[in-house]
Amino acid sequence: MMRLISLLALLMLGLLTASLLIGPASIGPVESLKALLAPSDTPLALVMQEIRLPRAILALMVGGSLGLAGAAMQGYLRNPLAEPGLLGISGSAALGAVLAIQSGLAAAFPLGLPLAALGGALIGVLLITLLAGKQGGTLSLILAGIAISALASAMVSLVLNLSPNPFATSEIVFWMMGSLADRSMEHVWLALPFVLIGAVMLLSLGRALDAMTLGEDAAEALGMHVARVRRRLIIGAALVVGASTAVAGTIGFVGLVVPHLLRPFVGAMPGRLLPASALGGAIMVLLADILVRVILPEADLKLGVLTALIGAPLFLHLIYQTRRTLA
Repeated sequence: MMRLISLLALLMLGLLTASLLIGPASIGPVESLKALLAPSDTPLALVMQEIRLPRAILALMVGGSLGLAGAAMQGYLRNPLAEPGLLGISGSAALGAVLAIQSGLAAAFPLGLPLAALGGALIGVLLITLLAGKQGGTLSLILAGIAISALASAMVSLVLNLSPNPFATSEIVFWMMGSLADRSMEHVWLALPFVLIGAVMLLSLGRALDAMTLGEDAAEALGMHVARVRRRLIIGAALVVGASTAVAGTIGFVGLVVPHLLRPFVGAMPGRLLPASALGGAIMVLLADILVRVILPEADLKLGVLTALIGAPLFLHLIYQTRRTLA
């Protein structure tokens, strides 16, 4: 287990360094790294400190958040098809962002869009909690999440359908594709507290998720408070996924594919999968964001589009392998 974590951490650090060094400007690696610590009064220092650094940090944060939330969801629900969007948190955050763009709040206030997305995620979590109830099981939680996700998606479609402003409609569509371009350190500082608090809450569920592999009744018999575990899962997932969606838009398949890829290396213990999936998610998003800048730098290829193009074939391959194993 420690060997896997060490390998993933080294790969993540390597991709983080590559993310800082790769860009449209042909700058040497030594000069680039020196510019990170230099006073921000030169063009190179501004590029490194205000463009590449926040983008690399956000890729790490967003990928780690989605991978961790996906592993926690799959462990709690005991369903390998569970992913962060299942609870409707991503959809609620997207709805808040869409309303901010359509109302003009995003144009009037620089952080209006991510703040509105965070507010949408919070409202979505409150509705899910009310619908699922205090004593509701996993089925009621899934149904509540599906209902909120469908409602948020319908509301986004309604806003797009009734929007009189084609420029706002275009901005909404491009934002929902997911991207880390044009982000600043303000976005990093906005999302960081939510990501850290949510990550601590989810990582603390390791023992409880291991116990729940035996079922909820067995977990209760082992001293686990299932309702408390569910509440911590919902709040933790809402914090990390809501903050990630707020600053990067909708980025899919990370929380679904990464736990599947790493599960064979950690065995049947969901608790061990949590830190590995966080590192794996960061690796996937960092790699995808580097490819966005390398493949079509002039076409503004969206990060969410590329993660879907990478994630969908991987997921289909995993399904094929599973079928061959069961055959």
